[in-house]
Amino acid sequence: MRLTRMITLWLAGAAVVLPVTACSSDDPAAGQAPQAATAAAVPSEEPEEVNAHPFTGKPYDKLKPVLAVKIENTAAGKPQLGLKSADIVYVEQVEAGLTRLMAIFSSKLPAKVGPVRSARISDLHIAPQFGKPAFSYSGAQTKMLPFIAEASLFDVGDTRTPGAYFRQPGRVAPYNLFANTKELLAGAPKASKAKDVGFTFGDAPAEGGTERKSFTVRWPAARFTFTWSEAKKQWMIAQDGKKDMAAEGGQLSAPTIVVQYTKTERSEFHDVNDSYTPLVHTTGKGSAVVLRDGKAFNAKWERKSEESGTTFTTASGEPMNFAPGQVWVALASRKPVIP
Repeated sequence: MRLTRMITLWLAGAAVVLPVTACSSDDPAAGQAPQAATAAAVPSEEPEEVNAHPFTGKPYDKLKPVLAVKIENTAAGKPQLGLKSADIVYVEQVEAGLTRLMAIFSSKLPAKVGPVRSARISDLHIAPQFGKPAFSYSGAQTKMLPFIAEASLFDVGDTRTPGAYFRQPGRVAPYNLFANTKELLAGAPKASKAKDVGFTFGDAPAEGGTERKSFTVRWPAARFTFTWSEAKKQWMIAQDGKKDMAAEGGQLSAPTIVVQYTKTERSEFHDVNDSYTPLVHTTGKGSAVVLRDGKAFNAKWERKSEESGTTFTTASGEPMNFAPGQVWVALASRKPVIP
């Protein structure tokens, strides 16, 4: 969406006096009116369009390539590095009822990111709405590799772009694999640039919001709580009763949290413990709760195809605007899947 702002352009008007030709005196020639100075230009107000980034609603100079990174989300892998710079963060259910993150970067790029973890089938269904992003991950089940090869993405995983990855001292494997983001994007020179993915940004709906101090979302073995900070104008993020801290410092937070209720079912994949991998369906229609400005808004979501973006509307069908800034999308199920 594009936001417009008004700026006043003051044009300096210079008074120009034209010389008068006289015959023998300072009086004007017969039949000729005295020359007057031209009027100064009148200040005018003209709108100047400001480009709003399709992922954050914030101003930008130019659109940049999209990088998607799978990031660990259990206590063993925290604190995570780079999430503060993400435009969008998806929370996905994985095996055993736990969650993993997929962070989308474009407007800002942290130098390093991690811990980088393995891909899941749901990632391949989320990615196409971004075109063909660069996709960073640390391996996948052998059975899933052909699906990754055919997916709408550029593979910059640790086996394809090994030079971009490194082991972070002080961390225990497999939670110590991190990546240099510039080297990841160098491995995908044709990665799609950011484009419209259905989000709209602007003022909150005048009606329909319910004041909320906090909102909790549950998965079978994970729990997120988002608590509103009036001072910071952000939803402060906590997981399983503990503040979600960033490796860069401070607590993770975002001005907009989207709880997108989806159909979640077993996929054909499973881990070494024979726990099935959930498949999160992000196409179709469903309900959502959008948290912004200390309020919770009931909303609806729709994504017509995997190449399409996801639109969010109010109960009355108007666009459900997000607050400018980072967006977290929690892909939740009203009926949790039993692992």
